[in-house]
Amino acid sequence: MEAVYHAQETRGKADFGWLKSRHSFSFSSYFDPNRMQFGKLRVLNDDIVIAGKGFPPHSHENMEIVSIPLFGSLQHEDSEGNHSVIQSGEVQIMSAGTGIVHSEYNASPSDPVNFLQIWILPEKLGIQPRYEQKKFNVEDRQGKFQTVVSPEIGNGAVWINQKVTFSLAQGKKGFKIDYIPKNKNGGVYFFLVSGSVEIDGKKLSARDGLGLPISEKLKITCLEESEILAIDTPL
Repeated sequence: MEAVYHAQETRGKADFGWLKSRHSFSFSSYFDPNRMQFGKLRVLNDDIVIAGKGFPPHSHENMEIVSIPLFGSLQHEDSEGNHSVIQSGEVQIMSAGTGIVHSEYNASPSDPVNFLQIWILPEKLGIQPRYEQKKFNVEDRQGKFQTVVSPEIGNGAVWINQKVTFSLAQGKKGFKIDYIPKNKNGGVYFFLVSGSVEIDGKKLSARDGLGLPISEKLKITCLEESEILAIDTPL
């Protein structure tokens, strides 16, 4: 697989008033045959939902769904009996498996919520639906990558039914951050949450995406204070 670059302004978009969404990959009414997936990464949506609104109950099956709030709070309910509120600093995962119905609403009566919702194609189909969320110490990602989603059990991250790892890093201007790939002959999709960085000679601005097939350590230079999401996937 070749490297791919997705400038933030080239993403698909939807505006329903209560929801403003940008799509890094084909989703719903946005379709680009060249942007169907990167490895096992199928969907990366950047959603803003106004106060008190949200997604009514709807179903999923055989998909690993990760939600990462960037600001605000997100209320979750599902047919497995899970009820929770997810906030900035937390990561949520739902394995849809054999089938699950869930809803997501902005938990605030006054403020918007912005979150990334990311879909990963599962390794095993038809598993029992499951849910997990965890709060992470953001100080542990200063100048280095912090693993927040992992196929390995017991390493402090939430578990995913696929050989995919999510990591977050923050760096001040001038910081150089090493990324060590997890999958042999795999790739990494970098999504720049904020700031400006240089990766493999390519400059990224906020909300840009860059997918690289890599097998060796990569150095990232922060051109200003930045936050980076790395999704490490088999190709």
